[in-house]
Amino acid sequence: MFFPLVKGAQAQTGIDPAFNPNRILEDWDILNYSSMTLPEIQTFLQNKGSYLANYTTTNTHGDLKTAAQIIHDAAYNNYDCEGITLSETPTETEKFTKCRHITTINPKFLLVLLQKEASLIEDANPSQNRLDWATGYGCPDNWVCNPYYKGFGKQVNSAALQFLAYMQEPQNYSYKAGQTYTFSNPYGTISQESMIVTPANQATAALYNYTPHVFNGNYNTYKLWNRYFPKVSRLYPNGSIIKASGDPRVWLIENGQKRHFSNWSSYISRFKPGQIVEVDSGELDNYPIGSEIKFANYSLVQVPDKTIYLLVDQEKRPFASATVFKKFGFNPEEVETATIDDLAGYKVGATINATSTYVTGALLQDSRTNDIYYVENGIKAPVDKVLLDIKFAGDQIIKKTTKELTAYATTTPLLLDEGTLVKTQNFPLVYLISGGKKRPMDDAMFSKLNYNPQNVVTVSSQFLYNYDMGEAVK
Repeated sequence: MFFPLVKGAQAQTGIDPAFNPNRILEDWDILNYSSMTLPEIQTFLQNKGSYLANYTTTNTHGDLKTAAQIIHDAAYNNYDCEGITLSETPTETEKFTKCRHITTINPKFLLVLLQKEASLIEDANPSQNRLDWATGYGCPDNWVCNPYYKGFGKQVNSAALQFLAYMQEPQNYSYKAGQTYTFSNPYGTISQESMIVTPANQATAALYNYTPHVFNGNYNTYKLWNRYFPKVSRLYPNGSIIKASGDPRVWLIENGQKRHFSNWSSYISRFKPGQIVEVDSGELDNYPIGSEIKFANYSLVQVPDKTIYLLVDQEKRPFASATVFKKFGFNPEEVETATIDDLAGYKVGATINATSTYVTGALLQDSRTNDIYYVENGIKAPVDKVLLDIKFAGDQIIKKTTKELTAYATTTPLLLDEGTLVKTQNFPLVYLISGGKKRPMDDAMFSKLNYNPQNVVTVSSQFLYNYDMGEAVK
């Protein structure tokens, strides 16, 4: 809820009663950088009759690109050059070579921002001034715009980096989640009453840092988001493995998207065959397509700049040098070629250097206590015995002394994989491990989701206490 200082703002004509200025968007709405492919962005612009569908201009680096390419690159192919010495006017090639490649924010959000700030999505003939100040970046209220940020390419890229900073470094900005503020609305055509707002999440705080008013700016963001990208009913929670009837393709549901396993090895290195649930094709259509899962877990891949990465779960771990790579005895012929886009869904993990140990993981057992640990990159995680059959069937267990094991830092216990169905020995309620939490479901929902009882893992109550309780699957 929000609390107007004068009178009930929701009583004002034309305000959507579902609008909550404390929670305008979810964090993932801003951070989901892979929500649209380049062709999908182009199609969206064409379907809206946007001038941008046929607009070509310079990007932030001075290279000629289409508007769709500029939007996609700002979200998906960006650079972090902090601490890097660059030329006075660095080209994209220079940044590509020297800087860290990063992803930023949701291209869907950038599309909403372009309409909210300059009506560029639905206008077939915008002025040059609106193109030059497309996202309103560098144009504070009642002040002259900063000419450094003039130009469509700079506007889109700067806005993407700014919202990423809002999300990653909230302590550096005026409005923060969980704190209460009074916002004036001097430009509101719906309401000009001052309003008290407590942002409930980082995304909403970010919106107020960019536009410190409820009406009409952030209300328009809400309206545009729900008009352009309305919510659909999605039955299967994150962590589910599904395939459509009659279609051999297998998909992972992750962050509300479906991610295709491009080959069997990319699937079987992460999940078991029995975890696949067959669904109607119409159910699968409810999920937007996310980035493809192309490589098996623990694959070795090399990108164009010659860096070799070890892919471990959601991370890409770079080898410090070719010499370090050779030290671990990997076969160079096993290294696969990858593009920057192929690895965009992976976070950069710890660098593998000459002193790294067990870079592909190993099970070590204390010879005195018989406690078992999973050790990877110098860190050991306690392993419950129930996981030996579930995650490590047939794997070798290496005996070590207690003293030898003290050389490894201890982290939290190893847990079950996303999408695992689990129950305890003394209670029949089934949980789905999703988003790092245990989400209960009743028998009716279990049957509705077409889950197989044989895939339910039985663990001790003590082990299940490692998980926080999530929302019921319903």
